[in-house]
Amino acid sequence: MITGQVGLDKKQFVERVADLARRRGKSITTAHVGDRMYAEAPDVAPGRILDLPRQRLDSLRRSVFKDILLLANQTENLIVNTHATFRWKHGLFHAYDHDQMQALDADLYVTLVDNVDTVHERLEREHDVNHTLKDILVWREEEIVVTEAMAAALRGYGCAYILALGMENDTAESLYRLMFEPHRKRVYPSFPMTHVMDMPDVLAEIDAFRAILTEHYITFDPGDLDEKRLLFEAGEATKRGEQTITIRVNERDVTLKVSDITQVAGDIDGQIYARDFKLIDQSDMIVSYVPELANGKPGLSSGVERELQHAFECTKEVYVVWKPKSEPSPFITETATRVFPSIDSMLQFFQQKGYIGDYQLNLLQGQPPRERGRFG
Repeated sequence: MITGQVGLDKKQFVERVADLARRRGKSITTAHVGDRMYAEAPDVAPGRILDLPRQRLDSLRRSVFKDILLLANQTENLIVNTHATFRWKHGLFHAYDHDQMQALDADLYVTLVDNVDTVHERLEREHDVNHTLKDILVWREEEIVVTEAMAAALRGYGCAYILALGMENDTAESLYRLMFEPHRKRVYPSFPMTHVMDMPDVLAEIDAFRAILTEHYITFDPGDLDEKRLLFEAGEATKRGEQTITIRVNERDVTLKVSDITQVAGDIDGQIYARDFKLIDQSDMIVSYVPELANGKPGLSSGVERELQHAFECTKEVYVVWKPKSEPSPFITETATRVFPSIDSMLQFFQQKGYIGDYQLNLLQGQPPRERGRFG
């Protein structure tokens, strides 16, 4: 079950996952609830289905879901693309029926999320939806919370996940592995972000670390959403006396008001804080990379320390790659399952534990890592 707010391009992502699965010999079917509702109601103009009276809207959704339940009995693997909630002229209301979800009995419940500016650009380009940045953040949080509640009521805790679309190919791979390779470890990569932004050598190390974990595990990478950069750019614009910023989103230039960004600064920070802990909760282990900075000091942020402590208190496996020459403090060693001097030694240890098979260190031997979001 895939949920997520409007403006995510969920259908395109779901079909990418299905294509990936088929190329690997899996039989898989997709069901897009919105498309099926429009097909069953040809009198409804595109983009206007939520303007229907609630009674007809609910009846239409139930009819479509009856067909999906029949489809579920006829196919080996099924991905259902829907919403958990709607906020429209009728107010906030759920977009599913408990009895039908119970009959479907999905194994996984995944909420897709994306950067607020990316969703904003899509909404302006593809949808006639009046919205603010605050609306986008609220809609995203509602989808996460309601999907979690749905999953907990139907399956208990531990089957609901958040996946970020920061790097779509990696996200498609993560969902494929959740579905078909559950033996793989689920990993939260932890690393400094904010205070290493202007250190390209350190960023290259971090990107290589992230890429290696992505190669071997199901990763829930906090850097796949980089909304913090909006706050930095808005702050710099304010210093220059500018009232707008222009950023590149989905290969288009988008202009945002600085005041609109600063008004949601607290929401962005609060969601980063809460979401990163959720990503740790849905992982088996946390692997943290602590680089050595040019001054010889550890590149250890307060955020990384808090993530390590949260993972420890949640009884996760906690691993740290400690690059500085100085010894880590007891706040690191006393919460870590193990501390490694290098990525190589970490991978060798994981190989001995059976967490990974043979690995290649090509990323550490001169090949550049793939570009990824860096700000979290």
